[in-house]
Amino acid sequence: MDAIVEAALRKWPKVPHCHGWLALDARGNWFMRDERIQATGPFPQVKGSRIEHDKLRAFIERNYGHDHDGAWFFQNGPQRVYVELEAAPWVWRVDAAAEGAVPVWSVHSHTGLPAAVQGSWLDEHGRLFLHTDLGYGIVHTLDMGIAAQAVEAGAWQPAEMAFAAMPARFGYVLRPAP
Repeated sequence: MDAIVEAALRKWPKVPHCHGWLALDARGNWFMRDERIQATGPFPQVKGSRIEHDKLRAFIERNYGHDHDGAWFFQNGPQRVYVELEAAPWVWRVDAAAEGAVPVWSVHSHTGLPAAVQGSWLDEHGRLFLHTDLGYGIVHTLDMGIAAQAVEAGAWQPAEMAFAAMPARFGYVLRPAP
């Protein structure tokens, strides 16, 4: 967490939390959802305005975390802005490299953090999810070809699980309530 955020928390410890204004889609994109957008429909059917500003995205990602109930948020100074999730709290990017004749797959989060894969799952839509040392997330659609190579090579052996069962199993909340 940024030092300026920690200082704001100490200075204003009782700022109300914010719900419904920030969302993360299954490709790692952040969306602002103002009152007008929220009134037109739920996320992800109505996404809102994609956050394009690099420094704002980086600030959100550095201050992204979760509470003890599994609700994910962005700590914006003294205010906790809860995040609506399309699929999972993490979106994994997958890279492949060869170490000699042996391929090696590396995984990092949509926030740029490296992760070590501990397990894998496929939902009923064929989406691949990975449980890592950072937590649970979905593989980015652009990286499914590389991820399929890891599965075919036996590096990951996905089990099947219904998408609806994943949040409870892995301890996260898709739509945090006030």
